[in-house]
Amino acid sequence: MHTRDLREMSSDALRGRLQQLDMDLAIERRKIAATGTASKKVKVRELRRTRAKILTLLNERETGKRGANA
Repeated sequence: MHTRDLREMSSDALRGRLQQLDMDLAIERRKIAATGTASKKVKVRELRRTRAKILTLLNERETGKRGANA
């Protein structure tokens, strides 16, 4: 998911998306543990990056900062 799309979402929507990502991430990690499939590792990486973007946006909104490039 692109950062610009995430910025347009409300904080409540971001928190809901974060919960969904946490569940998806747990499922994918269990699948990797069970099968060891390498293709799932790419999906986990994408989920982790999106999760980090959401956490960063929420943190910026809570502290009132927008970042140097915004």
